[in-house]
Amino acid sequence: MTTPVVRRRRSARQLDLLDRLVALMAAEGFAHLTLDDVAERLHCSKSTLYVLASSKQELVVEVVTQYFRTSAAVVEERVARVEGPLERVVAYLEAVSSRLALLSREFLEDLADFGPAAAVYRRNTELAADRIRELIAEGIAGGGLRSVHAAFTAEMIAATMFDIQRGELTARLGMDDAAAYAELSTLVVQLLAPADPPGSRT
Repeated sequence: MTTPVVRRRRSARQLDLLDRLVALMAAEGFAHLTLDDVAERLHCSKSTLYVLASSKQELVVEVVTQYFRTSAAVVEERVARVEGPLERVVAYLEAVSSRLALLSREFLEDLADFGPAAAVYRRNTELAADRIRELIAEGIAGGGLRSVHAAFTAEMIAATMFDIQRGELTARLGMDDAAAYAELSTLVVQLLAPADPPGSRT
């Protein structure tokens, strides 16, 4: 869940406000909220919000970008704490699942219905898929993962990630994005775990 490090320079107060906006919208969605609602809920003026963005639409994009930017750091921190190649892939997918579990169904539905915000999610998924490809290729090259076709395997996992992002797979199966990523992680373990060497079982 990696996102480009491109951001405006903001004060500590602005960043705190942005994080509170993320918490509010992640819990409740954003389509029903007006700027007046947001200002009242966060006990700030509309002019303060306009410092962050010039409209509600731009503010939503800022919120979604901030959420995935923060998530990227959390996910990579989780990956850095493990060493084995399979464990790193699993840690990545499980961390993504944990971050998505924090988002309400209302937020995800609003996200899907608002093109600019959905584009941020899609771009984040593209970068996450690239990261998975990298982790799998490194693991196979180093002998720590099952010797499958690295590019094909990574593409199949990436395709599933895009299905999750578009809502197609989750709609068919009646599960949310976080649950889908958790199941994908379980599948990856079965697919990539090295076979036991001969004589290793008693």
